[in-house]
Amino acid sequence: MAERRGKMPTDVSADLGAFDRFAASASAVVGRAPFFACCVALVVVWAPSIFLIRDIDAWQLVINTTTTIVTFLLVALLQNSSHRADLAVQHKLNALAEALADLMDHWEDLDRDQEELREAVGLEEREPSSG
Repeated sequence: MAERRGKMPTDVSADLGAFDRFAASASAVVGRAPFFACCVALVVVWAPSIFLIRDIDAWQLVINTTTTIVTFLLVALLQNSSHRADLAVQHKLNALAEALADLMDHWEDLDRDQEELREAVGLEEREPSSG
């Protein structure tokens, strides 16, 4: 049997770091309608504030700064989640390729490959970002 070349699902630790857990939680929050509603509410509250601020440059600076900071932070968090999902997909593909190669080469060792395929289910939830 050929030697394994890629990281397999059973090789991935279920332990996620604090940042990975935070990024996953943030990704789940910002992808939902309530977050979008909060963003719309921010704009709705900001728009009439021109009557309070009266300086158009300062008024625009408030919304531009706020949206830039939020966007900057969300890009970093969502990139982490995306990266972990990409790694999980790659490990699943490794398991499938290994199982198919074993199946084509031998009709043996299928128990180990079945275990790897079963471990691949839900791997994106356990995939740490440092891969």
